[in-house]
Amino acid sequence: MVTASYCTMEMNQLHKKAVQAGVTIVNEVGLDPGIDHLLAMELIDEIHQVGGKIESYISYCGGLPAPECSDNPLRYKFSWSPRGVLLNVLGNAKFLLNSQAVDVPAGGDLMKCSQELDFLPGFALECYPNRDSLRYAQLYGIAAEAHTMIRGTLRYKGFLETMSCLHKLGLLDLTTHPNLHPNGPDITWRELMCSLLGLSHADIFYENLKSKVSEKVGEKQLKAVEDLGLLDEVPVIKVHTPLDSLSQHLSSRLNLGEKERDVVILHHELGILWPSGQKEKRTVNMVEYGDEGASAMARTVGLPAAITAKMVLDGEIQEHGMVYPITPDIYRPLLSRLRAEGLNSNVKIKVIE
Repeated sequence: MVTASYCTMEMNQLHKKAVQAGVTIVNEVGLDPGIDHLLAMELIDEIHQVGGKIESYISYCGGLPAPECSDNPLRYKFSWSPRGVLLNVLGNAKFLLNSQAVDVPAGGDLMKCSQELDFLPGFALECYPNRDSLRYAQLYGIAAEAHTMIRGTLRYKGFLETMSCLHKLGLLDLTTHPNLHPNGPDITWRELMCSLLGLSHADIFYENLKSKVSEKVGEKQLKAVEDLGLLDEVPVIKVHTPLDSLSQHLSSRLNLGEKERDVVILHHELGILWPSGQKEKRTVNMVEYGDEGASAMARTVGLPAAITAKMVLDGEIQEHGMVYPITPDIYRPLLSRLRAEGLNSNVKIKVIE
């Protein structure tokens, strides 16, 4: 079995049974997780082989609409269900920063962790931490030497601000809402917004409703709410919860059009200490655009998984149990074949005086 998904705790608990059964399950072999692991381990192993230590590891990755297709309040478009994107900002995160473990609780605090990035100055990017980075320090073999370990998500600047607005309005709530039962009476987005704001009647004047929204999220985000159609007299496709109903709405309103393209951006930044005491920063960037043949996301997720599946079928991967693509016998041939398919990255080295 080959999967591009994260190897969960429940999956890991099946490792011994899979080994005993002689079953190979290669996990985390898409884009992120996936290609990020391959490029990280290629560098880490190379540095370790000549005596270097990884003092810091920072990695960000994101699938985005190409800049010319990002003209909406979220600066984002969906080529799959938006639900995962919405849930991601509600998750928790763990990372290491300057030898201090940081634990961001679930429920929306990730949206307060936004940081602007300028490693590609032509893009207006921001980032936030993603899931548990600490476990990857162990998997990468750098837990004893790294004082900073962060894996995160890339978005265009403004994404988290708008997501925070949706959160304040109750639209990211996963609780079943009485007005959103699929078999219940029809309700418009304007009526739902009145309900979420606690207004007793839905026939409020539109300008008064806008004032109430503005009081909650500010004038700038009021425009975002309007632009997303969340004050329109348009029926809600009701899916029990505000978040799931919003996901349904965004899947049609912000879908990536047939003639639009996406872009994948992956960035690694490693702080290295050499035996001589010299310090160095090494960065890896991969930027891949979609085209009429396939989206960048489809290529960067699908190709690693497909190549790995063939490696399993051909007997190139012999290990049984829960397998990660972090050993040279897997990541070297996999990277070589991905590069032959045109998925390339560039490495920059900067000596720190």
